[in-house]
Amino acid sequence: MVRAVVGANWGDEGKGKITDMLAKESDIIIRFQGGSNAGHTIINNYGKFALHLLPSGVFYGHTTSVIGNGVALNIPYLFDEIHDLERKGVPSPRILVSDRAQILMPYHVLQDTYEEARLAGKSFGSTKSGIAPFYSDKYAKIGFQVSELFDEEALKEKVSRVCEIKNVLFEHLYHKPPIDPEELYATLLSYRDMVAPYVCDVSSYLHQAIKDGKNILLEGQLGSLKDPDHGIYPMVTSSSTLAAYGAIGAGIPPYEIRQITTVVKAYSSAVGAGAFVSEIFGEEADELRRRGGDGGEYGATTGRPRRMGWFDAVASRYGCRIQGATEVALTVLDVLGYLDELPVCVGYEIDGQVTKEFPTTVKLEKARPVYEKLPGWKCDIRGIKAYEELPENCRRYVEYIEKELGVPVTMVSNGPGRDDIIMR
Repeated sequence: MVRAVVGANWGDEGKGKITDMLAKESDIIIRFQGGSNAGHTIINNYGKFALHLLPSGVFYGHTTSVIGNGVALNIPYLFDEIHDLERKGVPSPRILVSDRAQILMPYHVLQDTYEEARLAGKSFGSTKSGIAPFYSDKYAKIGFQVSELFDEEALKEKVSRVCEIKNVLFEHLYHKPPIDPEELYATLLSYRDMVAPYVCDVSSYLHQAIKDGKNILLEGQLGSLKDPDHGIYPMVTSSSTLAAYGAIGAGIPPYEIRQITTVVKAYSSAVGAGAFVSEIFGEEADELRRRGGDGGEYGATTGRPRRMGWFDAVASRYGCRIQGATEVALTVLDVLGYLDELPVCVGYEIDGQVTKEFPTTVKLEKARPVYEKLPGWKCDIRGIKAYEELPENCRRYVEYIEKELGVPVTMVSNGPGRDDIIMR
C-alpha cells in the first residue's frame, strides 16, 4: 500500500512529525521532490532534528529510506546529514539513491545567491539552496544524473560544455569569477565516491516492493500553495509539491497511491514572499510566533521568522482538493489554547465580491480576509489522548475546520513529540 504525506498550505505544516509517526508502520519512506531547501523538524527519543534531504523515517531500524529521482540531490549535504544522525547516536539508516536523481551542483547555489542579490527588492525570497537553477537546468537538459557520474569520459566532456554556458552568466551578468571545469570535474568524482554505495534503480526496486505488499510512504516537502502549477506563482518552489507528483518523482504507477494524508495547520504560517491573505502583524503575530511550533515559528532550514496568520479555510480547502486528500492531520492545535476567540478566514473579498474559491495570484494580491470568530478553550490540551476529552470549544474548532475542508480530520496533533497525537 502506498500512502503520501503532503502539505495543504505554504509548507511548515508539521509533516515531519506525521511522517515520523506513520513511518513506524512503513517499510519504505521516499522523498520524491525538492531538495535541502526546506526542513522537517522531528522530536523523538534521540533528540531534536531538522532533516532536509533524508526522509523522516530514518529513525526506525526496520525502514529503508529512498531518495527518489524527483529530488534535487545535494550529495555532500546528504552525507553531512547521515553523519550528523550517527554522531547523535541514531543507528546507521538504510538508504537508497535513485540512479536517475539529478545532482545539485555547487554552481547552482552560487547562481541562486547571485540572482537573489541581482533582483534585490524584487527577489523571490529564495533559501539560496540552488533549487531554482537546479530545476531550470534539469528542464533545459543540462543537468547531471547520478548515473552520469560513472562514465568518466562522457562526464568530463559534459562538464566543459556546461561550464561554457554557465561562465557567460557568471562573468557577464553577475560579474563573478568563472567556474573552473577541472575543479568541477574533480568535485564530481568525489561526489561519485560518496554516493556509489547507495545507488540503485529505485523504480525497479519499488515495483518489486509493491508486488511484495510492502507499506510505502511518500514524503512531500513544502505544501500545495508552493506548487509551481497550482500555487501562488511565481512565489513558489521549483518542483511539484503535490501527491500526484509522487508517482513521477519516485517512479511508481499513479494508481498505486491509495491514501493521501494531507497535513493542515490549525493556524497559518509562511516563509518567503508572496500573497498571504490571513496574515497578522505586530504584537498579535509575535505572540503566535513565540508560542508556535516547538520553540517558536522559525524556518527549519533558514531560521527565518515565519509570517503568521489565522486559519485560512479558503486556502486550506483548495490545498486539500489539489492534493486529493483522503484524510487530514490537523497540527499544532495545542498552540491556540491562549486565545479568547479564534478568527477563521472563511472567504476572500476581491473587488467587492466575496469568494470561497482560491484565486490565481493576480486576484489573490487584492484579496481581503472575511472572518468568522469561534470561542477559544483557554486551557492547555497537551497530554490528552482521547478526542472526547478535549474541551468542547476545542472540538468545535476541529469540527468547524473539518466541515470547511470537506475531508475527515483523522489525526489531531496536540504537542511536538512523536506521541502527542489524538486518533479520531
